Amino acid sequence: MLMTTDDKRSEARLHYGPNGFRVLRSGSHVFCAVSGEAIALDALRYWSVNRQEPYASAEIATERMKP
Repeated sequence: MLMTTDDKRSEARLHYGPNGFRVLRSGSHVFCAVSGEAIALDALRYWSVNRQEPYASAEIATERMKP
């Protein structure tokens, strides 16, 4: 998928699956659901399929999953 200059500065919209994510709206990053930190799509490694939200780190994802 080719990215325009606007895409590089905009938030992507993703659908999170168990083995990856699908881009619904192109962009360069998403925001961590807990910290609000911008996460570049090529650096995105942690997310919740059930909650459909991204996380900036394994530690944040682990904390979010605690009851």
